[in-house]
Amino acid sequence: MVSKIKAEINKVYFINKYTLVHILEGTGNIQVDFNNYNDWEDRAIFLDKGQYIKFMSDDFVVRFIEFPDKILFESKDVRILFKHLISLGYINFNECEDCQTFLSKTVFNDGMRNLIDVSTKQWYWQNPFQANKEEYQIIFDVKDVIDKEFTNKINVKSVMHHMHNNYDVQHLVKDKLGITINKLIHKKQLLESKKDIAFTDKSIQEIAFEQGYKDPAYFNRVFKNTVGQTPNQFRNTFDYENRDVFSQNILELIQMFHKEEHALGFYADKMNVSVKTLSKKVKQKMNNSLGQLIRYQIIQSSKTMLLENDNIKDVAYSLGFEEANHFSKFFTNYVGVSPSVYKK
Repeated sequence: MVSKIKAEINKVYFINKYTLVHILEGTGNIQVDFNNYNDWEDRAIFLDKGQYIKFMSDDFVVRFIEFPDKILFESKDVRILFKHLISLGYINFNECEDCQTFLSKTVFNDGMRNLIDVSTKQWYWQNPFQANKEEYQIIFDVKDVIDKEFTNKINVKSVMHHMHNNYDVQHLVKDKLGITINKLIHKKQLLESKKDIAFTDKSIQEIAFEQGYKDPAYFNRVFKNTVGQTPNQFRNTFDYENRDVFSQNILELIQMFHKEEHALGFYADKMNVSVKTLSKKVKQKMNNSLGQLIRYQIIQSSKTMLLENDNIKDVAYSLGFEEANHFSKFFTNYVGVSPSVYKK
């Protein structure tokens, strides 16, 4: 099924079917499973059942493409799109002509299997973890075991018990993903704990027991040491049902004033709070620093002006930089190429 919507700001969109999210228009951050992303442009995002997505400003136009379950059980390769390892699952569709062909259509009908196939090929071509296909399948076998057994207090030894190959699996995962199997387990346990805390009315004690903790007090300590808040504080801060306007207000201010005002104090004054209070609340609500949000908006505006063929010096001055070379260093640092190279 294909649907196109104008997304509501801060609304939690729960994913109930394997889904490709194609963002057609929008500015600002998106949030997937409590992580904020500002580099979603020119990408097609694949989300698994049980994930969620939020849009952090009110100008997003989004297409949701839901796939029937039977498509996804035909090949183990499909896991690479939907079962995320350490970040967001996506393909760069501007680098994939076949993907663009499918995504330009309003209705895919019988071509949905083909869309999965070309997307899988694109993902392997991107090769985000620099592994071969056999290595990827072993890594995703580990992910499958963790997803199935995480509430049973599994550890590395019990994960290895489910593996049947000649690889040094622990070394393979650490080498390719940069984190250990143990951390993958804890990452999964923490994510599911957050979902239960944020989206259900279960007691913290009940959640602790369901996550395999015999002592709720120990669960509280582990959660606070990892997240920086107690489970109750996290529940009250996320507050997904009320969807307060804080995020919208700060993003609108940044969009309105980022060209002239780069100082945190300016935005704190506009919000009638101290810099410390505003910074803390932005971090809690949006999982980003206030400075990161400002810099991101500056980068977005500069990209737009450069692609409209504006002079680099004019772009620099219009964005509040006193010297063009200061802007060039800033842009290169965050984008990875100089403004002149980006224009080309």
